[in-house]
Amino acid sequence: QVHLVESGGGLVQAGGSLRLSCAASGSIFSINAMGWYRQAPGKQRELVAAITSGGSTNYADSVKGRFTISRDNAKNTVYLQMNSLKPEDTAVYYCNAETNANVQYWGQGTQVTVSS
Repeated sequence: QVHLVESGGGLVQAGGSLRLSCAASGSIFSINAMGWYRQAPGKQRELVAAITSGGSTNYADSVKGRFTISRDNAKNTVYLQMNSLKPEDTAVYYCNAETNANVQYWGQGTQVTVSS
């Protein structure tokens, strides 16, 4: 089992920045990728950014150039640095971990609200 705990969400004005953290515990040796998803009201949950165990990253087109995903293996933590935030970034952000067996685990979610 993998347990994920997000932190760092909150309220920020458009153009501001926010940094999300996700700490993983449990069977962390089995994780081969971690990422951030978000779900806005009335919308499907979508991938925001992901990072593999090898360090490769993927970003949604809507956040490319503004968001940066990174990880600290020693702390078993993945981060999402969000810059130049827009109101359309408002959503619940979920940390995700995928194991080598392609099993998905989710954090509890953290609310990010960007005001105009």
